[in-house]
Amino acid sequence: MEELAEEAGITVRTLRFYRERGLIPPPRREGRIAWYDAHHLARLRTIAALLERGHTLSGIADLAAAFDSGRDVGEVLGLGEPTEETPVRLTPEELADYFEGEVTPENLAAALDLGYLATDGDEIVHISRRLLDVSSALVKEGVPLAAVLAAGREVRTHADALARLFTDLLREHASDEQDIARLRPLAKSVVDAELSMALDRRLRER
Repeated sequence: MEELAEEAGITVRTLRFYRERGLIPPPRREGRIAWYDAHHLARLRTIAALLERGHTLSGIADLAAAFDSGRDVGEVLGLGEPTEETPVRLTPEELADYFEGEVTPENLAAALDLGYLATDGDEIVHISRRLLDVSSALVKEGVPLAAVLAAGREVRTHADALARLFTDLLREHASDEQDIARLRPLAKSVVDAELSMALDRRLRER
């Protein structure tokens, strides 16, 4: 414990307080010896960075609980890596920078539940660089992250329905799976064009 506190630049008393509040996981024990490792140090550095950004200890404890209960990368990517999206690895501090002031336990839990975020040790993995950038841009334009995530959940429902429609169509008329992969961009083009025209109609109505 003394070695960990020194490495993290805090007092042993502070470290004990963090342990009591559940901000760091318990050490691995061998008899009467408690072993701390690089994961504990990374968590302490995350706590320090979030405190510098104005987060309270209570808020950090809630975030840690949501983070520790989140799904890991293996579970989220259980069906394989995304074929067209690029996952992004982030530290908790970097995630806070993307969505300054909006990374609440509720939003983190919602993103984990949607599968946008997963955990890998002390890192967070966002499933899609494009979704990360768009979500961050919307938040910077004043749209609350909770509203972005709620919209994302609704979009997911419609996207699943569209994907089912096109996969059924292609499997009925394409000769094999290679043909389906080759025709996939056509399905995406139809959806993109229809969405563009639907936006035109809705904006004209308003």
